Amino acid sequence: MSALFLFTGIILAGALLFGGFQTRSSQVRMASLVAAGVVLFVAFTLASFRLVREDQVGVITKNIGWTSLPPGKIIATNGEKGPQAEVLPPGWHPWFWPFIYDIENVPQVEVPSGQIALLAAADGQPLPDDATYAPAWPVGEEKRMAQNAEYFLTDGGGYRGPQTSVLKPGKYRINPKLFQIKLVPLTTIAKAEVGVVKSNVGDRAKSEGAGMLVNEGDRGIWRQALTPAQYYLNTDAKQVTVISTAMRIVHFTTSAGARSGSGDEREIIVRTSDGFTFPVDVRIEFEIKPQDAPLLVASVGDDREGLRQVMDSRVRAIFRNNAESVKALDYVKQRSHQESQSLKMLQDEMSKIGVTITGVRIGDVGNEQTLGSLLKTQTDREIALQEQLTFQEQQRAAEQKKLLTKTEQEAEEEKRLATASYEVQIAEQQQKQRVIQAEAEAKAIQIQAEAQANAYQLIASQIGSSNAALIELLKIVGERGISITPRVMVVGQGGATGQGDGQTTALIGTMLDTMIDRTPTPPQPAQSQPRRQPTTR
Repeated sequence: MSALFLFTGIILAGALLFGGFQTRSSQVRMASLVAAGVVLFVAFTLASFRLVREDQVGVITKNIGWTSLPPGKIIATNGEKGPQAEVLPPGWHPWFWPFIYDIENVPQVEVPSGQIALLAAADGQPLPDDATYAPAWPVGEEKRMAQNAEYFLTDGGGYRGPQTSVLKPGKYRINPKLFQIKLVPLTTIAKAEVGVVKSNVGDRAKSEGAGMLVNEGDRGIWRQALTPAQYYLNTDAKQVTVISTAMRIVHFTTSAGARSGSGDEREIIVRTSDGFTFPVDVRIEFEIKPQDAPLLVASVGDDREGLRQVMDSRVRAIFRNNAESVKALDYVKQRSHQESQSLKMLQDEMSKIGVTITGVRIGDVGNEQTLGSLLKTQTDREIALQEQLTFQEQQRAAEQKKLLTKTEQEAEEEKRLATASYEVQIAEQQQKQRVIQAEAEAKAIQIQAEAQANAYQLIASQIGSSNAALIELLKIVGERGISITPRVMVVGQGGATGQGDGQTTALIGTMLDTMIDRTPTPPQPAQSQPRRQPTTR
């Protein structure tokens, strides 16, 4: 566009000059000369305008100048020839004439969400000695350092080479002549994980040793691991090793080969003191606590291949050493002892590299090929022992049953004796009760008789004994419904003397007859053979 304006202006100016000088009038010639100068000025002015679109930046390169860049410098900050530190923002910018300046429009740098931008500077101060990354920019100065190349190269004191600081998601107007950009994912530490940082920047610790840990910000492995979160870390300058803190299990089993890729290992082959060699299936449960993860990384590198090799070596050594001091049969019988012993030894060994062993489980011990004969002998022995124990138990059960029967009999006899004793006591009480009742009845009869006798005497004294007796007899006749007519009529023909006694006598007789008729006949005993009386001679 600028060259077009300039070319058009030159053509118009030439045309004006040519037309003006074709006439002889000096005034026309002067007017054409002025018009050509104005056209050229306007053309040159318009040619200096450069347009930078909204999503672009203008990178300036100066082709003509009085001074050149000092040796070792590639970005101009004082108007020297060459790439300029200044960049043009979106819009129209004048005074950048063609041939003097080249303006290259480049896209803005956009860092998408979930990523960061790593930068490498092409110019700046040389890196400090023993440094592979430039020191981190001051907090809050990241955007200014990245977008203002002139400030970076002058007052900012920026260093050439890989930068420690990173750019977070956003849009930046960056001079591509100064910075190379690389987009990488931000560091994410998931649940049940921690991140161990090995920093290549920062101050060196005063002393170094194998597996040494340093404070955060120093160069080396930080003793404080990153907890689950997202971090804007320069993963080139600060390498992050993700360590799982979940509970894990490693199987040392004969089926490990069939489960390739499962993380299992081959079974452990042990030899006992009596010369038996056999495989042992073992399951190791372990975890890496967050505070121990840096020690693990410093010791073995990671929680995968590095840890697997160390754990495999130490587990096999401990189980083999423990088996050397026992016999095969004892090893089989003392499985729980072997588990607890191996657990304690593994905990002591693996804690040195930051691994916590939480359990040791022994599965199958040996097989038919290695321990078949020994196990069969042990089985036969156990069967015989169990049979002997069974016989002893049966014998003890019989004795217990005998004692139980005797105890039950004694209890039954005691029960009977107690029952008889209670019955005797009951009989005695019943006898006393009957005596008391009889005495009470006799006393009642006596009292009643005395009362009747007193009443009779009182009546007899008033009406005479015969009449009193007659009244009592009539009471009985009335109560029992005795017929008295025949006997009275018989005696009714007697003389006057003794007439009342005769009637009374007749009445008594009639009553006796009636009572005899009404009295039930008692059952007769069976007739028995008459006893033969001995004859008396």
